[in-house]
Amino acid sequence: MLHDTCYKVMNTNSQKNNNPLAAPRLIKIVVNTGVGRIRDAKPHEEIMRDFALIIGQKPVPTLARKAVAAFKTREGMVIGYKATLRGRRMRDFFGRLINIALPRTRDFRGIKEEALDAQGNLTVGIPEHTVFPEVDTEHSFTPFGFEISISTTAKTRDEALAFFRNLGVPFRKM
Repeated sequence: MLHDTCYKVMNTNSQKNNNPLAAPRLIKIVVNTGVGRIRDAKPHEEIMRDFALIIGQKPVPTLARKAVAAFKTREGMVIGYKATLRGRRMRDFFGRLINIALPRTRDFRGIKEEALDAQGNLTVGIPEHTVFPEVDTEHSFTPFGFEISISTTAKTRDEALAFFRNLGVPFRKM
């Protein structure tokens, strides 16, 4: 349904696609957070619980590949969590991100157009996880931010920009 809506809007604009399957679509959303600075087990459990509430599935811990003395990390330590969303969970998360989380972000004026890469993928950073309504701020003592990478089938940056605008992504006004 999301793809059909985008195809209809893309066809009415300057992008003329004769084939509805040629219209861009979302492939996946990868969400990750880094927790390398935290050493205790209790904050890790809290972050994992809140992260799972936000994304709707259990995240995978990312481990350090090698020890770095400057960061006080050892090989095999948990330094973050990540999750790849596809299908219904991806669409639900995308809707909550655009309609709820981004407008609730402090001092949010829109996403910079430079957040789009040449292949048509969008990367957004969320500075604090409490912008999502699923998180209970009374029981969440460890604030953390995360990065969201949205992959599309768009061939060019301009096609992806038009696609995301049609989806309702709030880009910054120049």
